[in-house]
Amino acid sequence: MKKKYFIIFTQLTLGVISAQKNNLASSNPITDEYFGTKVVDEYRNLENLKDTETINWMKRQADYTDSVLKDLPYKDYYLNERMKFDKKAGFFVNELKITGNDLYFYLKKEAHENIPKLYYRKSFKGKEEFLYDPSIFISSFDPESKQQHNFVINFISPSWDGSKIAISMSENGKEISEVIIMDVKTKYIYPQVITNLEPTSVGQVKWLEDNSSFFYTYFPVIDTDSPEYTKNTEVTFYRLGDDPKNRKNVFSRVNNPELNIDEGRFPGIVQFNQGDPYFIGNLGDVDDYTDTFIIDRKDFEKGIKSWKPLYHKADKVFDKMPMGKEVYFMSGYNSPNFKLCKTNLEKPDFKNPKILVPEKKDEVIRSFTLTKDGVYYTTTKNGVEAKFYLYKNGKDIPIKLPFVAGDITIETKGKEYSDVWIYCSGWANEQRRYKYNLTTNSFVLENLYPLIEYSEFKDIIVEETSIKARDGESIPLTLIHDKNINKNKQIPVIIQAYGAYGTSYTPFFARSYLMWAKQGGIIAIAHVRGGGEKGDRWHKAGYKETKPNTWRDLIDCTEFLINNGYTSKDKVAIWGKSAGGITVGRAITERPDLFKVAVIEVGATNMLRDEITPNGPGNVPEFGTVSKQDEFKALLEMDAFHHIKYGEKYPATLITAGMNDGRVVSWMPSKFAAKLMANDASQNPILLKIDYEGGHGGSVSYEKAYEEVGKIFAFIGWQLNLANFQPTNSKN
Repeated sequence: MKKKYFIIFTQLTLGVISAQKNNLASSNPITDEYFGTKVVDEYRNLENLKDTETINWMKRQADYTDSVLKDLPYKDYYLNERMKFDKKAGFFVNELKITGNDLYFYLKKEAHENIPKLYYRKSFKGKEEFLYDPSIFISSFDPESKQQHNFVINFISPSWDGSKIAISMSENGKEISEVIIMDVKTKYIYPQVITNLEPTSVGQVKWLEDNSSFFYTYFPVIDTDSPEYTKNTEVTFYRLGDDPKNRKNVFSRVNNPELNIDEGRFPGIVQFNQGDPYFIGNLGDVDDYTDTFIIDRKDFEKGIKSWKPLYHKADKVFDKMPMGKEVYFMSGYNSPNFKLCKTNLEKPDFKNPKILVPEKKDEVIRSFTLTKDGVYYTTTKNGVEAKFYLYKNGKDIPIKLPFVAGDITIETKGKEYSDVWIYCSGWANEQRRYKYNLTTNSFVLENLYPLIEYSEFKDIIVEETSIKARDGESIPLTLIHDKNINKNKQIPVIIQAYGAYGTSYTPFFARSYLMWAKQGGIIAIAHVRGGGEKGDRWHKAGYKETKPNTWRDLIDCTEFLINNGYTSKDKVAIWGKSAGGITVGRAITERPDLFKVAVIEVGATNMLRDEITPNGPGNVPEFGTVSKQDEFKALLEMDAFHHIKYGEKYPATLITAGMNDGRVVSWMPSKFAAKLMANDASQNPILLKIDYEGGHGGSVSYEKAYEEVGKIFAFIGWQLNLANFQPTNSKN
């Protein structure tokens, strides 16, 4: 039987290699010079997504990749079994928003549905009522079209009293959305459609107390191929019934030239409470810290432009919540694990504030919220061990959780209420929602969807360990596997890593991970530097000039697993997405001998050119700019495209791109794939998969999303030469 699998494996692989060598992309090299250093870009021509030759090459590659992957046996397990889990649960609920008068608004997807719909109920135990199905939405940009559209609700925002709700919708994975307003009681939808928003990441809809007006951030250009996309965004004030085209620009580079706002920054209004005397405005980018301004509400209402600086990036204010004339905030100033503070907004001092909770040695303060009873906050250790606290009357009170959790999210109704809920989850624990009772110091389960038993995963365990990197740093490493697994150097291992923006790779219930573990494999999460697992210092240790730590941590974690008998080079796959494309791309270009398989999803693999993309200017604080010599060198070092060498033997690689991706433009993964195909000397397949209906987050359909994840596992299993993942026949 093994011989049969090997023959099929070899036939299919050689067929892929032959097809690739006969379909290489045209190369029209361009040489750039930066500070005396000449850099040759062999595939600059692929950046023109309007060029017929480029589009045709991408289409041929995408079609061929689809033809290869469809013959792999992913459907029997990673698609069909995953769909069975949904049917067993019945339905799922997310995006819950609760108003002060106890109205619950949420998205719900039945097992047989592909996209969620909007519902609400009066209180947790109230009767559920249907509100809106996004499939009926007709875009204001194309009202006469008879073409089938695929809109999903990506954000909801009820007014303070719940009488109105803003429903944001996007199409085919795009992040730019359109918003409609519904009167909840009558289900009347206002005829005006608000356009050019990106509320999932910039400038959410924030209602004022009159329940008929709100702030949002407007994008003047929404064409993701335009160099003007994401530039000169505006905080807009809107009142129901007004024509959205007659925008009232209240905080922006255009409206406030005296503030010297850079065109690539994102102005936005900070969440506020009813009756707060001030509005606070951020200038956002990818940096953890922002330049922030404040305006007296009375001035705003009179139309007086009196915005003034509140604090600067150097003050290291990480997160904040106003409460009347005070603001509570997390401070990273001389506190890489953060401390919880407050200061007076009329005489603010962010470098010497009142410290409520000092920095903790081994825990990173991750989030906080204000309630009538005090300040609830969460911490994590190494990004994977969560704790819950209440700061009240000068005391820091630890709260015992219902179970050991890897991640906690807090939910409240606002500063005037005592109600507080937490969401707890872990690598092997489905997310649970609990209401906390301060009087009895107890939790009550209040899930909005049924919890099911996963008996098939009862033997899956999670090990939280750490390894010593080459420079002596301790790198957290998560291992998910069957408890009965034996170290035999042949265990198939998938190692995932990210490592950017100070974002922690926190535990979540990923059924696909457990499915891999059930089949005898290991899922490893390398918590590499550049993330936030150990606070601000961890972020800055994998940032700009220190970025090589990120991919070298991944390399060191891989060598640890090999040297300690878990696996071997021929059984290791690494997987990264988005900025994780830097991590995985540079790992395979620095140590191509160490890995058998690599998966790079919508990966940032050509960082020297990132700045010219729509999302690029906002990434400068994280990765650097080519206009500064030291940062140019850092960008070149982290650029996987420019580290591909002719004649090198690279791992089997699956590279994905989304045509609607506004963050990592599709030409970036395509260039990387083209150069890798042309220079690789191995017999390993290199596949470019392009989602023509998806964006940075992939498909909008649940079933298609499961299918795409299944294909990735299928590719990995195929190339690790696992018996259950080999095609039963091949036409190649």
